[in-house]
Amino acid sequence: MRFSQFMHEWLYAPDGYYSRYRDIGKEGDFFTAVSVSKFFGGSIARHLYRLLSQGSVAKDAYVVEIGAHKGYLLADMVQFLYTFDKNLLRSLKFAIIEPFEDLRRIQRDYFSQSFGDAVELVHFKSLEEVRVEEAFVVANEIFDAFACELFYKGDMAYVEDFNIEFKPASEWVSDIAGRYGFERGEVAVGYEEFAKNMASAFEKARFVTFDYGDLVPRNDFSVRVYQGHRVFPLFDEKLDLKAAFKRSDITYDVNFSHLIDAFKDAGFEKEAFKTQLAALVDFGITELLDEVQKRAGFEAYKQEADKVKVLLHPSQMGERFKMVEFVK
Repeated sequence: MRFSQFMHEWLYAPDGYYSRYRDIGKEGDFFTAVSVSKFFGGSIARHLYRLLSQGSVAKDAYVVEIGAHKGYLLADMVQFLYTFDKNLLRSLKFAIIEPFEDLRRIQRDYFSQSFGDAVELVHFKSLEEVRVEEAFVVANEIFDAFACELFYKGDMAYVEDFNIEFKPASEWVSDIAGRYGFERGEVAVGYEEFAKNMASAFEKARFVTFDYGDLVPRNDFSVRVYQGHRVFPLFDEKLDLKAAFKRSDITYDVNFSHLIDAFKDAGFEKEAFKTQLAALVDFGITELLDEVQKRAGFEAYKQEADKVKVLLHPSQMGERFKMVEFVK
């Protein structure tokens, strides 16, 4: 089978890695910005609040998360929006797009424990179900989990009995590699369809998403497997591919040029592309920390600031991760 089919089965089959709840953070296979600090979601909420105050987003719009895991990011946003203006919890509508029923149940339970009856959580199984007039949509690290083809000098990868071999590439895969100028690397499958589905789902939308990667492909394979915070390149001879299949996370660097072109072709405009450091500072994360110091004192501020440093420091998440914002 094509590598993209193999990767899709690995992650999204009924028994795939993402089909059930996985710990993220110290007890899991990897960290995300959401698991590092609630101020990640808080800064996005502050950005949304500014847009709401300016009238750029309607106060009865949907706030939608895609790839929500347990729902921490959206819940953090709800908590911060309440501190900015508690009336927003009555006017805004909150939704998660989640294909797996087990995760939908976990998300409902988490929101119920966090907010009781104060916040109603709406679920959609897919973008195809959504027909909404206006939304602010957020996602963290979803595009690195889209299936991909592996391209190498005119060939693409196939997997048989957990052995990877290269055969002549399809015309589309060769065209994408040629368009972005690399001889070796990943070609994401599904960006175009996802962008078109986003355009169909929302008459008006802002989409803020964070991921690791860059505008220029690295011209090498970045695909790797995470096991208990250990990283194994896919072609590392220490990696037991069969043992890792469906039990560990598999990911790769996002080609943001490809992603941006897919959304532009679907009718979106690119509002911004920045490092995570620049985006979170522009969103107001430092101002949020200042509020903590004013209200709770220096020790509380220091505790949160140490977490935020992981999000912002160039040698950690600050430069490696990027934010892109699209507007329709």
